[in-house]
Amino acid sequence: MDARRALLPSEGERAGALARELLALASGQSVERVTAHKEMYASEEVERRLNSLVARTLDGEPLAYLLGFWPFHGLKLTITPDVLIPRDDTEVVTELAVHVLKLSPAENPRVLDLCTGSGCIGLAIASEVPDARVTLGDVSDAALKVARQNIQSLHFTGRVKALKLDAMEPASAFLGKYDMIVANPPYVTETEMEQLDRSVKDYEPHLALNGGADGLDFYRAILENYLGALQKGGFLAFEFGQGQKEAVCALLQERDLKIIVVKEDTGGIPRAVLAMDPREDVV
Repeated sequence: MDARRALLPSEGERAGALARELLALASGQSVERVTAHKEMYASEEVERRLNSLVARTLDGEPLAYLLGFWPFHGLKLTITPDVLIPRDDTEVVTELAVHVLKLSPAENPRVLDLCTGSGCIGLAIASEVPDARVTLGDVSDAALKVARQNIQSLHFTGRVKALKLDAMEPASAFLGKYDMIVANPPYVTETEMEQLDRSVKDYEPHLALNGGADGLDFYRAILENYLGALQKGGFLAFEFGQGQKEAVCALLQERDLKIIVVKEDTGGIPRAVLAMDPREDVV
């Protein structure tokens, strides 16, 4: 099979690079080796695997799920259909959180990454802020299994833990207080759910996408249920969807949180907000 030609109608200029990724996966070779040895003989078994991978790709299955891993913030993360595929958009809230934590005077800052999925945000924070103690929280047992695999493979078992936490329920007192709570919660509206690209709608977990009628259910819930787990003077960082800036900022301000900055993605679209609890600890 000419994988590139088969993929060209749907993938356009990405077809060549995608075909090399699939051939590397089918043959058990690196992309670099496949690229360097374009005339490499492909056995019937490799050809069969490649045909299957191309067919699955044409059906809309994302490359990350075929590979079983995906890069994020310099980390190689295990990715399965039980978690969202980390996207460049999420780099924005991650960089915002990392920047603040690096400037924070807090020693061994405690960070809670809610609706963590693969753990990409919290693990990126742990990699950038060596003294951070990070909790990855998710309601999905399957997602937590993936997050724990990533904790182990990245050798963060001493500083990062994964717990079953439901953002829609009050935070347990056993969690204690955090210097930062960061979240990329489900924020797709019910109407938008029906309009998602097939590769998202048919393959990525709806539990991690559907944010309710207006896409804001989880922001309201986190502010209602988890502000008590934030230290006085602590920070809250949210990723949000296109067009949700004003609504999310309003929800934060209703809780008397101070908006510090709203950050745009590379396309100039507001994508993340950092807020602070303005209260100070009483000595």
